[in-house]
Amino acid sequence: MKHFRSFYCGTFLFFAASLCMAAGPSEPSGQASQAGQAEPVKAEQFTLSNGMTLIVKPDHRSPTAVHMVWVRVGSMDEVDGTSGVAHVLEHMMFKGTPSVKAGDFSRRVAALGGRENAFTSKEYTAFFQQIPAGRLEAVMQLEADRFANNQWSDDEFAREMEVVKEERRLRTEDNPRARMQEALDAVAFQAAPNRRPIVGWMSDLEAMTADDARAFYQRWYVPGNAVVVVVGDVQPREVLRLAEKYYGVIPPRPVPPRKPRQEPVQSGMRRLNFKAPAEQSVVTLEFKVPTLSPAALDGPGIDTAGDDALALTVLAAVLSGYDNARLERALTQASDHVADTAQASCGLDGRIPQVCMLYGVVSAGKTAAQVEAALREQVALIARDGVRPEELQRVKNQWLAANIYKLDSVFNQARLLGTGWITGMPVDADERLIERLRTVTSAQVQSVAARYFGDDALTVATLLPQPLDRNRPPRPQIPGMRH
Repeated sequence: MKHFRSFYCGTFLFFAASLCMAAGPSEPSGQASQAGQAEPVKAEQFTLSNGMTLIVKPDHRSPTAVHMVWVRVGSMDEVDGTSGVAHVLEHMMFKGTPSVKAGDFSRRVAALGGRENAFTSKEYTAFFQQIPAGRLEAVMQLEADRFANNQWSDDEFAREMEVVKEERRLRTEDNPRARMQEALDAVAFQAAPNRRPIVGWMSDLEAMTADDARAFYQRWYVPGNAVVVVVGDVQPREVLRLAEKYYGVIPPRPVPPRKPRQEPVQSGMRRLNFKAPAEQSVVTLEFKVPTLSPAALDGPGIDTAGDDALALTVLAAVLSGYDNARLERALTQASDHVADTAQASCGLDGRIPQVCMLYGVVSAGKTAAQVEAALREQVALIARDGVRPEELQRVKNQWLAANIYKLDSVFNQARLLGTGWITGMPVDADERLIERLRTVTSAQVQSVAARYFGDDALTVATLLPQPLDRNRPPRPQIPGMRH
């Protein structure tokens, strides 16, 4: 499968971003140990003649480059009845053009000494190649051709749909926690596009036609709705010349208007009891929270909702952002522990509404109600007593170290630039974000803990284990599926 297991790895978890990026391609052996540049080189952003965006960031530590195309379209841009079409189209983008046969794209990139893949989220679809820097022009020509001239037969579409449906069975329907999360999002959100799964509902996949995907492609894959990101051993002006040569000649078309889908204000707790074959009960608490805007990066007080989003990110890290953090100590390490696993995460920025989640796997002999109460108690303690200075400093030190470490990877640098563009952030957003997070105070963390974790914005999902079918044979893998 032309796929980087992405539809479970979105942009909205800042503290977990390093985990998402770790799933990407590793760098050539020894790159991180080579002599670095005196100071980080800034990225440059250009607009091509047809309205397409280009972002280039030189990194000369290794003779490699990452070339990515990000399209500002994901499952949030679908309509009811065709859920999953953004992800399906990602698959179909590997099925050829008038000049490149189905399957030849990957073979040509491999012949250039590179590797490639693609991924879909609620907010974007992205395609990448990691290649020797001297092969950049060749992959730009290939990707530009695919962006502008993708095509497939109805028979090819029907075959690929079987791969997509099997992917849904393997990664969602055979996974009780994934199924519960899918159901939780559908309960927590009524109008906002969070409620649709990225992989799509099975009934929609069964009914999807090749023309559904073609229409989605024609509507959204337009130059003004995409960005080319290049990071590595390159010169920005030369990359700009190549981008104009291959991408700038694609005829411009208007970016379709996006209709607002404002989520109604929630006015009371919602609960979901989800039954599925499983060995342990699981509890997930999902609270609606504000989103970081680009303006909030300019300083405190400019966007108070964005200030709160930053403080909530710090709160999540205090709860479970490092070994032996609060949730781990309180819920999983006591002799009479109530949970085997306990975690917290808060969304930060994105095109979709954000949430904070508290999650626990119920220990044997304990109840879901006990885990739910214990999770909420830890937030209540912070709302009452605040955060100790050493906790706050530890979180900030970790972020600073992670920010430096991730610069060793050109793939991670390109990914950050791409996701930033998708959400309207400036090219230096990552550095500015770290600086803003370093200014968050204990009082701010205490304040958001008191204000955002009440019942009115909460949806609770509980996995109720059902007997496992020990005699069920493993599902066979469909040819063409790649992990």
